Formats: sequence, structure tokens, C-alpha cells
Amino acid sequence: MRVVFALLASVMMTMSIFGAPPVRQTEDAKFEAIYTAEWEWRREQFAAGEDSPDATAASRLPDVSEAAQQARLARWRDVLAQLKAIDSASLSAQRAVDFEVYRFQIETLIAGQTFKTYQRPLSADTSFWGDLAGVARANFRSERDYRNYLGQLAEVPRYFTENIDNMRAGLSRGFTLPQVTLQGRDATILSIVDAPSIEANPFYAPFLKMPATISLACQSELRASARAVIADKVVPAHRVLLKFLREEYMPGARASIAARDLPDGKAFYRAQIREYTTLDIDPAEVHRTGVAEVAALRAEMAEVMSDVGFKGDLAAFLTFLRTDPQFYVKTPQALLDRAAWVSKMFDAKAGEYFGRLPRQRFAIQPVPDDIAPFYTGGRGGPGIYLVNTYDLPSRPLFSLPALTLHESAPGHAFQMPLAAENKDLPAFRRDTYISAYGEGWALYSERLGVEMGIYRTPYERFGMLSYQMWRAARLVVDTGIHAQGWTRAEAQKFLHDNTALSDHEIQTEVDRYIAWPGQALSYYLGEMNIWKNRRRAEKALGAAFDIRAFHDMVLALGSVPLPVLDAATDKFIAAGGKGPYPDEE
Repeated sequence: MRVVFALLASVMMTMSIFGAPPVRQTEDAKFEAIYTAEWEWRREQFAAGEDSPDATAASRLPDVSEAAQQARLARWRDVLAQLKAIDSASLSAQRAVDFEVYRFQIETLIAGQTFKTYQRPLSADTSFWGDLAGVARANFRSERDYRNYLGQLAEVPRYFTENIDNMRAGLSRGFTLPQVTLQGRDATILSIVDAPSIEANPFYAPFLKMPATISLACQSELRASARAVIADKVVPAHRVLLKFLREEYMPGARASIAARDLPDGKAFYRAQIREYTTLDIDPAEVHRTGVAEVAALRAEMAEVMSDVGFKGDLAAFLTFLRTDPQFYVKTPQALLDRAAWVSKMFDAKAGEYFGRLPRQRFAIQPVPDDIAPFYTGGRGGPGIYLVNTYDLPSRPLFSLPALTLHESAPGHAFQMPLAAENKDLPAFRRDTYISAYGEGWALYSERLGVEMGIYRTPYERFGMLSYQMWRAARLVVDTGIHAQGWTRAEAQKFLHDNTALSDHEIQTEVDRYIAWPGQALSYYLGEMNIWKNRRRAEKALGAAFDIRAFHDMVLALGSVPLPVLDAATDKFIAAGGKGPYPDEE
């Protein structure tokens, strides 16, 4: 016994000197274990999308069968139960913020599975087959990239079959896209099935020019494998998909355009609003906000019309902008060149407004021909700014500066790389995207261009206001369509009467809102939140307010729900306006 007591005394003395080990795992450690395991698993659950930085990282396509979907739902419900067992009040300051972001992600993932959104794996301008084709535009650097890509192509028949099965299940319960948004969508598959040769097939594009670091013998082997898998797997799978779309899905899709007419439609639309805006807000309130903002923007537009000496009403001015040749280019390259010029104008001002700049650069490329007729005017993300050069009479120059600030820098091709490069954030915050934050930031970037001197003429400033109006009008149009019974024609007329968008863009945009309920609301509500937080920081800090520090604070968050941005601004003010990177301010 004496020996035992001596040992115990020794242990107790050691603990008193070096500190006792924790009796229980800390709440931080519990939370970290939960999100680390789930995130590693989650990354394997989805195929690469158009904004995926690591599109060739996987050698297979995910299982999207009904059984796999139910397994995901069970996993996320279990994770949510684990989160509820965490004492969030005991988390460290950093982990408390992570907890709010992560819980929102899990809750929205559960909502998507509950409403079975996987039974509609396409929207107005995106689709599971289009996202897969987008992988062929990824940056292939190594033999492993090519072999992973070949592995994905070999799984196309199984992957397409599972998606078709899901779409059939959606058909059986009336959970489809509206027929009107599907018109012409089969054309996006024709470039695959009607390619004149395997070498002309878009899926073969990565093999046309391969890195010199891969030996010629290996290149030859990889090309032979690509030709075989495209001929034997990819093209036949697309033929099956084309037949399904033309003979079953498109004829059987629902006629109604309103989300409220879907199964449990009112609850589904409310859940979509929460997912995309991060706010639990009633559609009627969103609609009223939109009406008020449209009126305010019309007043700003009237000021610009007065500045240019235009005699006539807004409708006449919009007709002038849509039809005067001075505002349009003749060639696709001319539009790309002007977009590049605007992006370099931002570069000249970047250091005055941002302390930290992303390392990643971006390319400016045209939207691929097969999707351009249905695609939005432009889209940006890590390493890319796509400019739609289809139907040049619908692509006005006066709107291009606002579009460029939104899609390239300091918008999506700036914000998203900054998040990905921020090693202070856990991976689930670096590599995910919350629409209200990301789109709100991009729209904020458009108006920030006024301060930065990007808009050189009153017409370009009007283009910015028209784009602001476009997003404010979405609050009216989206809720009008999905909650108030608006027709497609009514939605188009509202945009036609209040924005300078071309009729072609109005058609594609309205169809996008019809096919993608709630997403369009994220832009303007997100921008309003950023401006609200900036103004209260300016008021609280006075002369101590530093625009660079404020922008760095916002962008250092990654991608967060709007209430998290509110709390971060509170801390920014309490810290005297110090940003996250003091050495760069």
C-alpha cells in the first residue's frame, strides 16, 4: 500500500507542476472532431461544379442514387444532433463563429435532402451533365489529373442513370422544372452526341494539348484511353439522356412556374429563401422591400437622365440604350477586350481599397457556345471570368464595367480565392459558398466602383444603377412568381420597365428565377447587409474608419450567414476598426 500511495503522491506532484490533463474533452475539440470527419466525408459526396478548383482531384463520380441520398440525410441529421449536444457558450471565440457557420451549412443540407432537391439536378442554365462537361475545362497539370479524369468518364453511364432515376422520381410526384424553362435545353447535349469525331468532342479537349512533363509514350496511352472511354461510355450515356429528356422529362414536366405549386411548395420556397439569403424572412416582406428599393433606384436613374440632358421618360431612355449602336460592339473579341480593360482599371485602384489581395489571377474567356444562348451575361469564380459573347446586340458596353466588377475583381474572382487562401479558416469555410454573402459582396463591388472611379461616363453609371435595379427587381419578381402567382410575362414586363437589360437577357433571367426559386433574392439582400454594416462602422468609428481594414475584415470571413457578418462588424467596431491583417493596412 505504501508503494501505491507513494506512486499516487508522485503523480499528484507531477500534475501540480505541469498542470493536470483535462478531465473531459474540451468543447472546441469535440466540435473540431465533428466537422473534420463530416467535411472529409462531404467532399466525396458531390461532383465537381463549374467553380470547383480541384475538378480533377477525384477518380470517380459520386453515388447520387436514392439510397445514397437517404444515407446522406441520416448522416447530416446525426451531425446536427451532435452539434446540439455541444455547449456552444463554452467554445472559444474563433470556434464560436465556426459553429454558427457550420450549423447553418448542416441545416441547409438537411433541408435540401428533406425536400429532395436532388430530383431536380438542373436549373435554367446549369445541369449535372453541363457541370461534368465543365471538368474538361479544368487545368490539367499531371498524369494523375488525366487518369482521374478518365476514371470519372468511365463512370458517366452509372452517374447519368442515377440522375435520370432521380428525375423520374421527381416526375412521378410533380417535382420538376417548369416546361417553359426546359425549351431548348436538349441542345446542350448535342455537342457531345453530334461531334464529328472523338477528337472534336468537348470531353476530349484536355488531350489536344498535354503538358510536356508527361512523356510522349504516356500521352499516347492516355489519348487512346480517352478515345475509347468517350466512344464507349460518354457518348452512349448522353444519347440515353437526350432520349429521356425529349421523350419523358420535357413532355411530362409541370406547367406551373410557381414554387408554391410544388409538393409542399410554400414550405419549400421558404426553405429556399433561408438557404440563399441566410435569413428566416417572409416572402411578403421581401416583396415589400423590393418595391421600396425599386422606387429609390428609379429616383437615382432620373438624376443620370438629367445629367445627360435626355428629354423623355424612363421607358424612352431605356429604348434609346437598348437600340443605339454606340453602346454595342461588332465582334466577340471587342467585348472581351473591353472587359479586360475594365479589370485593369480596378487593378490600378486595388491597393487603395484592400489591404490583402489574392494570389490567384483570373482568365477572361467567352461562355462556351453550347450553353451561351441560355447563360447569364457573365459568371466568375476562382481563376475565371466568363463573358457571354452570344447575341452581341444584347450585351451593352454601358453595363460591362458593373458586370466585370461583379464577376471578376473585386467580386467573385477576387473574394473566392481570398477565402480559399485563408489558412486561418477551417476547410469547410474556405471551400464552400453562401450565396447571400458571396453575391451580396459581388453586388456591393458594383456600387463600390463609383468611389473607385471605374464608371467614366454617366451612361456607365446608369449601367451600374440598372444592374442594381435588376437585383432589386428580383426581390419583387422572384417572390411575385413563386409566392404571389405572377405570370412569366408579368415578370418579364417588370424587368423591361425598370432595367436596361436587353429583351434576350430578360427572358433568360426570368427563366432562371423560375427554375431556381429563392437564389435571386440573395444578391440585393446581401448587398444591403454589407452597406448597413459599413455605414454603422463609419458612424461609430468616425475618422478612425479605414476602408481597407473594413474590406479585409469582411473578406477574411470566407463565406458566412449574414448574422455572422453583423457580429463580426460589432467586433470590428469594438476593436477600434483594426482589420485582420494590420501589417497590410
